[in-house]
Amino acid sequence: MDRLTREQRRKNMQAVKNKDSEIELLLRRKLWNLGIRYRKNYSKLPGKPDIVITKYKIAIFADSEFWHGYDWENKKNEIKSNRDFWIKKIEGNMKRDIEVTKQLESEGWIVLRFWGKQIKKDLEGCIDIIQDAIRRRVQINEM
Repeated sequence: MDRLTREQRRKNMQAVKNKDSEIELLLRRKLWNLGIRYRKNYSKLPGKPDIVITKYKIAIFADSEFWHGYDWENKKNEIKSNRDFWIKKIEGNMKRDIEVTKQLESEGWIVLRFWGKQIKKDLEGCIDIIQDAIRRRVQINEM
């Protein structure tokens, strides 16, 4: 049973950001400060990646733990209200994430996915991974 009224739940859900989240902003600010230019929420690609470095064909997703099923086998047992809906919703998101990644990779894109807590705890490590992907692309293009 939900502890919130339908109206309270509705307001909470409307407040959930699907773009310009804190984790996206952290990544984008750092990339911009490093001179790495990108597109955000790029609708020309499947899955509308949060950040796209078109010059190097790199698609970056900043995935929040709840919506994308981090540690799902354990976390799904913690869902107490409206279980059928949430389990179906999150597992659908996870399946879509896999399909989008496969499609982008088949089109020659490097796909990077970071968990929100990974970005918050180790922003520099995430940036290093992105810069490594850029270096790989540059090396391939120089060959």
